[in-house]
Amino acid sequence: MSPAAIFHVEIADYAVQQALLHGVRHTVFVSEQNVPAELEIDELDPLSDHALALDQHGQAIGAARLTPDQRIGRMAVLAAWRGKGVGQSLLNALLGAARKRGWGEISLHAQLHARDFYACNGFLPEGAEFEEAGIGHQTMRRRLDGAMRVQDPDQARAAAAAVIHAARRSLYLQLRGNDALLAQPLVLDALRRFATARHDKQVQVLLHEADLPALPAAFIALVQRLPSVFHLREPVDPADCQVASAAISNDQGDCYFRPIGARAEGELALDSPARAQQQELLFKRIWERSRDCNGLRVLGV
Repeated sequence: MSPAAIFHVEIADYAVQQALLHGVRHTVFVSEQNVPAELEIDELDPLSDHALALDQHGQAIGAARLTPDQRIGRMAVLAAWRGKGVGQSLLNALLGAARKRGWGEISLHAQLHARDFYACNGFLPEGAEFEEAGIGHQTMRRRLDGAMRVQDPDQARAAAAAVIHAARRSLYLQLRGNDALLAQPLVLDALRRFATARHDKQVQVLLHEADLPALPAAFIALVQRLPSVFHLREPVDPADCQVASAAISNDQGDCYFRPIGARAEGELALDSPARAQQQELLFKRIWERSRDCNGLRVLGV
């Protein structure tokens, strides 16, 4: 039975279901993480939107909240249910609640161990790490109404992972030479998860033949391991060869990250269909005019 069939998430009525919400939070934060009990409940709880995850027997297994200051917090999933999509469903419910309120952006304080999870869901890290209730945290932010500026390598890694994570069955990578971002564990792990998923999928890669040897060894190894998933072509039209920007997009139809080249600066859009579709159309036009990379034979692909 799939995880989705054995639990569900709802927006809770705090006045009615607060015991269930706090039961989960107390177990995770107080009993497991040793957060002082007096910090687990605060004055924002009655004012917040709460998401509650329940198993097939109606037992609470996860909780999270969205506060009036547009911040997601108190994300807690019981240990036995981690890794089964509960956290993702809670986050999706609160993102939906924020959109219904018409909010343009939301933020959160991510525990450091959960930072990659939020990055894959479009949250970019901001500022230095800090301690909250004795636990290391990182401020992260996501826009819901347009593109976000990517300003440093940490944000670039998060942006690339977010676009890969959102892909359904197709990824489009337009690369430029020494794209070290593809060697970063967060990005490479996202690519590996997508490429090894059980459903049909493909990764189309556009790069100049001369740039192939400069790609990170870890990325090339993944291409060699999964040649039926990764398809590499080289632009040959002079106009296509002059396209300087790198980019990553997918078949979701509303997100892209540009660039993913040597510079860390760029733009991430997760809710911008018109701009994302323009990027996808440009990629497909170049792809159709391009040829297979002969250098793949040297790599044994």
